[in-house]
Amino acid sequence: MNFDHETTKIDFIKHRKKFFVFSGTLILLGIILLSTIGLNLGIDFRSGTTIDVLTNEAVTAAEIRGEFESLGLVPDDVTLAGDQNEIGRAQFIGALSQEETLRIQRHFEGVYGNTPTVSTVTPLVGEELARNAIISVLIASVGIIIYVTIRFEFLYGISAIVALFHDALFILFLFSILQIEVNIPFIAAVLTIVGYSINDTIVTFDRIRENLKYEKRVKGFDDVARVVNKSLVQTLARSINTVLTVVFAAGALYIFGGEALRAFSFALVVGLIAGTYSSLFIAAQLWLVLKSKQLQRKRNRPVPNEA
Repeated sequence: MNFDHETTKIDFIKHRKKFFVFSGTLILLGIILLSTIGLNLGIDFRSGTTIDVLTNEAVTAAEIRGEFESLGLVPDDVTLAGDQNEIGRAQFIGALSQEETLRIQRHFEGVYGNTPTVSTVTPLVGEELARNAIISVLIASVGIIIYVTIRFEFLYGISAIVALFHDALFILFLFSILQIEVNIPFIAAVLTIVGYSINDTIVTFDRIRENLKYEKRVKGFDDVARVVNKSLVQTLARSINTVLTVVFAAGALYIFGGEALRAFSFALVVGLIAGTYSSLFIAAQLWLVLKSKQLQRKRNRPVPNEA
């Protein structure tokens, strides 16, 4: 296959500024939204109580909410779980008292014949979970920089980590504007996306490195741009096919996985698409800019006079 001919048909490089402006605008909007609206943190990161009501038949969220309201309690959120929607999960921001918990258990035991399961997250536990979530993402990011730097070079590592933060901020932006609950499964989704995105980025970088070996001279921006564009064309079909396969699976999980997995699967779908976009149009394009500037500095470096 003649990739040189293909690169004359598709030129990703000339649109790099549009990609940068588009992503930069999204990141700026995300930062503004996160600092104003903020995230809808679930009880995993705030003090609260989750009550699982087990019934013997399918129920609706309205029925479960109505039972709680008959006790003078208003849940902050009610979702359904189980194969037949036989589990009603009510969440309260802020811990319930022992008296309220006992009253709830007696009430639902009388209504459905099963004692509800009660789990409480204290403020201390919520802070620890939030801190551990941030630490886990940072450790993953540092590990990725080290790995990519060792396998390729430092400029690849910088480009890859910028693309990863782009993906993470994009997901946070959507979750902030839609006010979807952020919980532990969401963190698991973010880490999954980070792993997928870096895998896609490494494949692209590996193709760039291989194509660089076949170039007789790489002295400036045009030379590097030609290699990057050729590499993007060669990996484009592979990246699209891979992300579509995973998105179909995540989409099925979103549709059939139940309410409990809805936020997790939504984050996966959005993150996978963003990860593919950033691998092709942010990481590779940013590396092109950084590499061309590095080559320019080398050309402008004064040659020492020979003795």
